[in-house]
Parts: sequence; C-alpha cells; structure tokens
Amino acid sequence: MKRLRVLVSDDDPMIREALRDVLEAEPDFDVVATAGDTDEAIELTERLTPAVVVLDVRMPGGGGPRATREIRLRSPRTRILAFSAYSDLGMVREMKQLGAAEYLVKGVTNAEIVAAVRRLGTASPA
Repeated sequence: MKRLRVLVSDDDPMIREALRDVLEAEPDFDVVATAGDTDEAIELTERLTPAVVVLDVRMPGGGGPRATREIRLRSPRTRILAFSAYSDLGMVREMKQLGAAEYLVKGVTNAEIVAAVRRLGTASPA
C-alpha cells in the first residue's frame, strides 16, 4: 500500500502533536515532519515534498498566507489543507485564492481531518 506523505504545521506544540498522532494512526498516512512556524513549514515542504500539508493559518513568520504562496511556488504538487481556529470568511477566501485546497476550522472531528487529508492526498494536483 502506498502511504500518503503528510507534513503537519502548527505553532502550538500540543495541537501539532495531536494532529501527528491522529494522522499517524491511519495505516495509509506517513507524517514525514512537523513544523512550528512558517519558515520551517516552507523549508520542510520544499525538502520533503509531502502530498499534503496541514497548515495552521496563524503562525509566526507570516502565517498561512505566506506559507501557502511559497509552498505553491516551491512544491506545486503539494496540496494544502488550511487549519485555523478562526472561521473569518476573508481569511478563508484569501487562503483559497493563494492555493489552499481546503480550509477546516479547529474543533472539527478527527474523522473530518483524516477525510480531508485523504481527499487532498488522492486528488490530482491543482
């Protein structure tokens, strides 16, 4: 079975590790790295080319908008799942315009997160 390569990026270590645990529990997922800020997310994505990045929208170093822009340039086949505590429609729109494939608000069920990552990882790159 081909495993889906995922990078988790969130500035909150507890959320980062919880996401890692949830995703690694899936038999077809491989969390290749975690990042705690925007620069680290960009660098790790460029180096490791995961299929999906779960990306916190508000992180030090420019946050989701900057990370999305750079990731789309440096690793165009990587799909981005924006993940935020905020459901601000302006931010949702901005992230999608920059290239995030989906936007989830923190607090959704683990099953919804897993389904979104799987959906993005198995879809054709944009």
